[in-house]
Amino acid sequence: MTAPAALTAAPATLTAAVQLRTADDVAAAYLAGYGKTTREAYARDLRAWGAFIGSIGVDVLAAHRVHVDAFCRAAEAAGVAPSTLARRLTAISGFYAYGVDEGLIARNPVDRVRRPRVSDESSSLGLDRDEVRAVLRAAEADGARSHALVCLLALNGLRISEALAADVSDLGHERGHRTLRVRRKGGKLATVPLAPRTAAAVEALVGDREAGPIFATRSGRGMDRHAAWKVIRRLAPGVSPHSFRHAFVTNALDAGVALHVVQDAAGHADPRTTVRYNRRRHQLDSHATYAVASFIAE
Repeated sequence: MTAPAALTAAPATLTAAVQLRTADDVAAAYLAGYGKTTREAYARDLRAWGAFIGSIGVDVLAAHRVHVDAFCRAAEAAGVAPSTLARRLTAISGFYAYGVDEGLIARNPVDRVRRPRVSDESSSLGLDRDEVRAVLRAAEADGARSHALVCLLALNGLRISEALAADVSDLGHERGHRTLRVRRKGGKLATVPLAPRTAAAVEALVGDREAGPIFATRSGRGMDRHAAWKVIRRLAPGVSPHSFRHAFVTNALDAGVALHVVQDAAGHADPRTTVRYNRRRHQLDSHATYAVASFIAE
């Protein structure tokens, strides 16, 4: 199959009786094993691969390493970030590994492809304290929905998917804390406390509703990522929802919160993820230029 549509199908409901025969089948079965957020990201990665392999007239299940190498060169030439390309290769490799496991293909063409080197430090510190304050003020003036969204992102460090998936029934009280139950990456449930400002913003948005999404639209359905991005861009041009996670981590560390506590609060399964943010911050704060300048001045 040469058409990229082979890799765009949504995960189907599969049974043991289904035989995997095509790239559609493999993609559906492979993606069905992941949670919603990862599934959507990997589906986009597979679409990018499907579009490329289809454009050169090669069947998806007949691809070789040379085709994957060409895909990488094309992505680099187009300015795709190394971290994005690395994730795409992970998604594509998983797709072919699934095909190998099911006996549909003989080998994984991504196995020996050199992965791009991804820096172990974050390229951004996120917003500083004054910038977060400014966005919070703008969000509060914009309305209850904007205020609640920015509070959850900036003061709780939630992923945009976690905030948007939250339901009114996920709100609770525990040991004097106003809490929210969220589903982390990988499907793990976590209960997070809400600071007074966040709790007040969320309660103002929810009002007397007892069910449904916290960020409900007029139709009663949950707010989608596209709408949330539009809100953030209107309030803070050039800022993404994920920038608030950077801000949450770096501001928590600046406030003296222990690294392992920040890791838990941010829902980082691997402490190295939190360390990436900390390393960048520490390298700036403790850079030798300050000591040299002071030494010379003396």
